[in-house]
Amino acid sequence: QVQLVESGGGLVQTGGSLRLSCAASGRTFSSYFNTMGWFRQCPGKEREFVAAITWRFIGNYTYYADSVKGRFTISRESAKNTAYLQMNSLKSEDTAVYYCAARTTRGAAQTDGEYDYWGQGTQVTVSS
Repeated sequence: QVQLVESGGGLVQTGGSLRLSCAASGRTFSSYFNTMGWFRQCPGKEREFVAAITWRFIGNYTYYADSVKGRFTISRESAKNTAYLQMNSLKSEDTAVYYCAARTTRGAAQTDGEYDYWGQGTQVTVSS
């Protein structure tokens, strides 16, 4: 059974940084999954795409929402079956529950319906 577990959320001041982790279990990260993504959801709003990383034999490809481009970095570490989201220069509008997601096919998947597996979410709160 595949499980994704996020960690690293918390309370941070405006301009600060956090690194979220998404640990996968039940399947070998690099051979079973081909794309990992991060989404976020604010109360009363729909879940929105944040970043995705898809990998092929020749390397990784990353994609970002315009709102986080230049501030957030998605990466993965196959040996640890873990994906990361490094968040810098945080703003109050980044406050949300952050979810990681995985899918078994490649591609720049930027909608939640394209993902097969989801974590439970981790709260990020940015205070001014």
